[in-house]
Amino acid sequence: MKSVITGGAGFIGSHLVDHLLRRGDDVVVLDNLSTGTLFNLETALRNPRLRFVEGTVLDRSLVHSVIAGADQVYHLAAAVGVKIIVEEPLTSLRTNIHGTENVLEATQSAGATLLLASTSEVYGKNTADRLSEDADRILGSALKSRWTYAAAKGIDESFAHAFWSEYGLQVAIVRLFNTVGPRQTGRYGMVVPNLVGQAQRGEPLTVFGDGLQTRCFSYVGDIIPALVKLAETPDAYGTAVNLGGAEEISILQLARRTISVLDSRSAIRLVPYAHAYAEGYEDMRRRVPDNSRAMALVGFSPSTPLDEVIRRVAGATSHGGHLNEAMTLATPFSHEAVG
Repeated sequence: MKSVITGGAGFIGSHLVDHLLRRGDDVVVLDNLSTGTLFNLETALRNPRLRFVEGTVLDRSLVHSVIAGADQVYHLAAAVGVKIIVEEPLTSLRTNIHGTENVLEATQSAGATLLLASTSEVYGKNTADRLSEDADRILGSALKSRWTYAAAKGIDESFAHAFWSEYGLQVAIVRLFNTVGPRQTGRYGMVVPNLVGQAQRGEPLTVFGDGLQTRCFSYVGDIIPALVKLAETPDAYGTAVNLGGAEEISILQLARRTISVLDSRSAIRLVPYAHAYAEGYEDMRRRVPDNSRAMALVGFSPSTPLDEVIRRVAGATSHGGHLNEAMTLATPFSHEAVG
């Protein structure tokens, strides 16, 4: 198989690269290295079956050139992280909407299949127990930058569904719920690496708001095989599929668990949202996935316990995670927020 991964130097994308190379694919990565880094591909780049192309999904001609001849495309490139979404809403909108349209057009032209990575953010403020793929979207004001990412990814999904219904594009949409693991950085507001890093350094663990907002965290090693299976499952085409963790936990409980698992002496500090993010930020109180569709389609059942996820993130950080993050800041490659 020839596989193309946009955003392949990012956290999830680089793990996907490793998985596809192990199974024997020829892989092309397109990434502009704004939030991704070549350090994530340090081992993979030694493999002659990997080709790296530096560039943005906003470059339509480049996207078509890279995807030409591909058998399958994994579109992971996006403006990611709360800080970017709130502080650079225009960049987020352009990257997530126009970039996706370019990828859809190129995949259709190539006759390839497509896996579109979407997000649980599309459900917005819906706090229903076990959100199904058909659950209503409840978004805040269109003028609040917090919701630009959710709005853009919803449009991405609509674009993908239209390409499937009108052109027959074989495209599966995956809604990811808080995927975590080694190589994820806290620079863009990702909660688990932030808490782990603070605990390892003996600093107070910062929890925003009252900390009672709940999430389900899924380990990247459980998610990647499911992504690949869904990309190759015809029954998944033209629909959306949730992929998330099984354990619901509040952020305050997550901080306490992190301290306990890592045997840290850190305290916990509650920080008002107004002190953490730019004006226009809103949070959602609860987000819990219904994984039954993924289970039915590809047998997805998240199996890595949260304590083990925390240990693996901590292990990756202690073996160079901070170094890699610092070196990312110094890299000469930096364009739009793709990765």
